[in-house]
Amino acid sequence: MINYFLVFVLFGVGLYGVLVKKNIVKKILGLAIFTYAVNLFFVLIGYKAGGAAPIFAVGSEANFVDPLPQAIVLTAIVIDLAILALAVAIALRIYEKHGTFDITEIRNLKG
Repeated sequence: MINYFLVFVLFGVGLYGVLVKKNIVKKILGLAIFTYAVNLFFVLIGYKAGGAAPIFAVGSEANFVDPLPQAIVLTAIVIDLAILALAVAIALRIYEKHGTFDITEIRNLKG
């Protein structure tokens, strides 16, 4: 139960970074923390205490761990990495054009 609470705290920290911070780099880090929290939550859903690898043998009646959340998380990690790389590239372009990472200053600039 404590694991789910810690995932919720991590989720809240990431959400706070995305919604409240004015710096683009901090927003990107908040997005990374946010997605890691979601991935960790999916892994915790598929976890079973004392579970074995899901390899079926004839006549085996073991307590197996669900492999579907693990496969979803592996796919999500690749997608998250691509999104974060794109966000960093866009942030660098914004910095080259405007000379700042602050969103309020970029909004005030014309052009």
